[in-house]
Amino acid sequence: MKSKKIPYWKHRLHEIVYEADTPAGKRFDLILLILILLSVILVMLESVSSIHSQYEAELNSMEWVITGLFSIEYIIRLIAIKKPLSYVFSFYGIIDLLSTLPKYISLFFVGSESLIALRALRLLRVFRILKVTRFIGESNFLIKALYASRAKISVFLFAVFILCIIFGTLMYLIEGESSGFTSIPRSIYWAIVTMTTVGYGDIAPQTPLGQLLASFIMIMGYGIIAVPTGIVSSEMALQNNDVDTNTQACLQCNNELHKDGAIFCHQCGSTLNDEF
Repeated sequence: MKSKKIPYWKHRLHEIVYEADTPAGKRFDLILLILILLSVILVMLESVSSIHSQYEAELNSMEWVITGLFSIEYIIRLIAIKKPLSYVFSFYGIIDLLSTLPKYISLFFVGSESLIALRALRLLRVFRILKVTRFIGESNFLIKALYASRAKISVFLFAVFILCIIFGTLMYLIEGESSGFTSIPRSIYWAIVTMTTVGYGDIAPQTPLGQLLASFIMIMGYGIIAVPTGIVSSEMALQNNDVDTNTQACLQCNNELHKDGAIFCHQCGSTLNDEF
């Protein structure tokens, strides 16, 4: 049986809010990006006590305006898709809901205003907005290289962890509690901080042998940092840079991972450009 045709307005609305390969879609994403950044700035300003006490009413009003706009956007996304639940339970759908609800919750629960900081989660939406034009191809290329390197990187990180256990144990035996190495776990913490070249300085070896071992770990740390970069770089050289740059989303299931020129959704089989 032939599926029901999609109304033009719904098709157009979906094209604007879910896709970034049209001028209207790009403008929508740009406006959304500005609102996201503005909302995060407001959250940061509210955390400054002097600003919050002086401009509490103004900040609260702007919060409600932005919350209202995000709520309208959330409703529009539900309307623009055939199966709203596919958006509600999607990664970005959950992020949008979590970052919008706190302001409404503050009406019923005193002290829940701090949950507004969850609005910073909306910054994750930036990664979807940046799909436009040339960025999507390069980001997919990098993701493929990282995915292909996962086994090698996992083995490497496990080896580094083993080294930290060995060096931490040695330092505990060399320095002892008098130098701040009160336990093997604390000594392992020192080895991790030293090997990653962070160097907080809260624990430091005092004996010449301990300082010699610490110097060796520090020098080794520089080489270790370069290893993951080399692994990913080699995988990037092997990967074929034939990546998807299509930003079209399926009106039926909201899947966005389609190849250029695709006619049907590879997930649900629906036509990507339904007739209306």
